[in-house]
Amino acid sequence: MTDTIADYLTRVRNAIKANHRIVEIPASNLKKEITKILLEKGYILSYKFDDSTTQGTIKIALKYHPISKQSAIKNLSRISSPGLRQYAGSSELPRVLNGLGIAILSTSKGVMTDKEARTQKVGGEVLCYVY
Repeated sequence: MTDTIADYLTRVRNAIKANHRIVEIPASNLKKEITKILLEKGYILSYKFDDSTTQGTIKIALKYHPISKQSAIKNLSRISSPGLRQYAGSSELPRVLNGLGIAILSTSKGVMTDKEARTQKVGGEVLCYVY
């Protein structure tokens, strides 16, 4: 597997379409940081890192509306891919849904959202959009 972030996003997307409550994903440090951002911004209920195997796994509890049963995540899209990296400077950071969604970036100061990167005035690789 060459694009592990795309695999992560696809597993979450498929679990949402199948109305699963929990999705299990192979772990990496970058995936752990993305998961922390999703929890911090309210897109998932909780997560648990399981390090019992060599690679480890991430168990993510997905968040749904109690009455309408709609997911908190409407769309997950991969922007930068291994074949075509997408970078943005601090002045041209993307705004997802005019500020309602988030763009997750990998910067020199770590993985962060577009809003945090704007305040710290850093640019980086645009990994994905979430809304």
